[in-house]
Amino acid sequence: MSARILLVLVSCALSVITGLVIARGGVGSTTVRQRPVIGLSMDTLKEERWQVDRDLFTEKAKAAGADVLVQSANSNDAIQLQNVESLITQKVDALVIIPHDGAAMAKAVNLAHQAGIPVLSYDRLITGCDLDLYLTFDNVKVGELQAKFLVDRIPAGGKLRVIRIYGAKTDNNAKLFKQGQDNVLQPLIAAGKLEVIFEDWAEDWKPESAKKITNAAITKNGANFDAILASNDGTAGGAIQALTEEGLTGKIIVTGQDADLAACQRIAQGTQAMTVYKPIQSIATKAAELALKLAQRKPLVAKDAISNGQFEVPAVLLDIVSVTKENLRETVVKDGFRKESDVFQSSQP
Repeated sequence: MSARILLVLVSCALSVITGLVIARGGVGSTTVRQRPVIGLSMDTLKEERWQVDRDLFTEKAKAAGADVLVQSANSNDAIQLQNVESLITQKVDALVIIPHDGAAMAKAVNLAHQAGIPVLSYDRLITGCDLDLYLTFDNVKVGELQAKFLVDRIPAGGKLRVIRIYGAKTDNNAKLFKQGQDNVLQPLIAAGKLEVIFEDWAEDWKPESAKKITNAAITKNGANFDAILASNDGTAGGAIQALTEEGLTGKIIVTGQDADLAACQRIAQGTQAMTVYKPIQSIATKAAELALKLAQRKPLVAKDAISNGQFEVPAVLLDIVSVTKENLRETVVKDGFRKESDVFQSSQP
């Protein structure tokens, strides 16, 4: 495997600043192409969010002087590994991987390193390997924001009854979202102020899986619940389909994440209560910048580190924001992420 150089580790007991300056060199890496080639291996392009990531990343990387080769695995681990092998064969200068299964992609990282290629794990953590860099949002905080939204709506002296829909078990982020939710919810559950009446994991984040979970919860408990803690907007949409069939649309609090257009429209209409906006332009732009530095073998600084079960991985964490009907215009619309005419097309301003 190519040599990894940890050039500097800076920490200060009086601050939260920790810096890792990273570079990876390998066979043939002494000569860097004038126009580097970056491989982008994606879990899926079925969800709107990932299409936006691909387009923005490619645009920013090309503008910065790199070419991008994109592969999508359709949520299949074997295909994603084949995609990575193909990108390695095409001699990319750096790899950016959005893993379907973080554990399964450890082999992909090892193969890349054998070829002297550095790897950036994008948004989802690749576990159990000597990963070069992890770029993501604070995913524990995502779960905390979702849960806090519900907790703030517990009536005085009352109790909130909740259905919890987690993401894909194969996605490490889904576990981090749950961890953040648990941080906020467990004290309330212990105090008897919140009750989880049903919970399950949505296979591959599929809306239809979330719909089945919600249907099962309603079959078991009837309409005697107050909220659905859905971990992303796709699963929120599936849950809301089930609520619609039962005439409960708009009567049940539903959370989400990603600020999908459909979710923003539902928030404007009052059928979904909130989403977590993770500025895709920020992560795609930053990923392009970092991937180019890795491709050019230039040092870079990461202020955080996150354990992937085997190593403390240098990490760059980006900010997030809770979005409701009250601040749709000040967040996703103001940022240009969504057009006002698209978000409010079926609702009153």
